[in-house]
Amino acid sequence: MKTSQFDYELPESAIAQQPLEHRDGSRLLELGRDGVRHLPFRSFPSLVPEGALVILNDTRVIKARILGTRHGTGGRVELLLTRLLSTESEASEIWCSLGRAGGKLRPGTRIDAGPISVEVLSRDDDGSLRVRVFAEGGVARALDVHGHVPLPPYVRRPDSAADVERYQTVFARHSGSIAAPTAALHLTPDTLRALAARGVEVAFVTLHVGIGTFRPVSAEDLDEHPMHSEELVVGPDVVRAVRRARERNGRVVAVGTTVVRALESAKDPTDPRMIRELSGDTALLIQPGYDFGPVDSLLTNFHMPKSTLMALVAAFAGRERVLSAYAEALAERYRFLSYGDAMWIPERLT
Repeated sequence: MKTSQFDYELPESAIAQQPLEHRDGSRLLELGRDGVRHLPFRSFPSLVPEGALVILNDTRVIKARILGTRHGTGGRVELLLTRLLSTESEASEIWCSLGRAGGKLRPGTRIDAGPISVEVLSRDDDGSLRVRVFAEGGVARALDVHGHVPLPPYVRRPDSAADVERYQTVFARHSGSIAAPTAALHLTPDTLRALAARGVEVAFVTLHVGIGTFRPVSAEDLDEHPMHSEELVVGPDVVRAVRRARERNGRVVAVGTTVVRALESAKDPTDPRMIRELSGDTALLIQPGYDFGPVDSLLTNFHMPKSTLMALVAAFAGRERVLSAYAEALAERYRFLSYGDAMWIPERLT
């Protein structure tokens, strides 16, 4: 499909720049066959049918932004570590990175950032860098203390101490993402307890969100967009949980587009409503016409125009229906994107 078919006008004023005081204080737009309803997010557990299975992404966001200076000249440099390529030792790791500086960051350039030092090893044609990150006491520990939260570029402010907690889900466990699975940012321990009280099972997948979430679609034809692969793990526990849900005729609820991509990547070809174990990478692009398998319901945030995430939601609920719901959300002053409000689609509408 044409990328322009997923376009809409998003005013700057609609893009949430700060999280709300309370995670579950956001609004929830329910999109169904008969139109939309406007609800508080705290009503979400009551909307999930008894016996359903809610699946969450337990990835953990790392402090992947490094603010430093060129060694020897002092020129400012900003790096975004996008993917760990190899571990040489606890103190030395090789990463793929994006860089921003006053001039080109060429191979051999060294960057100082407190106890962290970075050496540029190579530069690819697309501008991405291969870098060695070194920290005497351990790279992971140094990033956790001296790195910065990788807020999306549309959040036009420096990261703050509050972002360390709020740009992270309450159940984040496995480090590796450079962006949060934002639909799950609304969930609190009270949300999870309310789901359990309704007889709703909860299970987890891990999908580490990569640089593709920041990069706009530049191709006019979505089929020509080079999807960046992301690392995922769909383990035996969630496979068994889906099987139990099907046995009790329960719905499978994906919290976020990352969970959709993980589950659909793990779709069992012999029984598309089931999943199988999968560990590796996925570059799955979902757009209208896609034949969904395991995912029955979707909780998601409001996404950027002309994005692959818009295409995924349109595939699940119908392009015109989704664009109409977005228009109503804007008219009702919903907050958009990562720190914004949520949308609940209780069933596939295509």
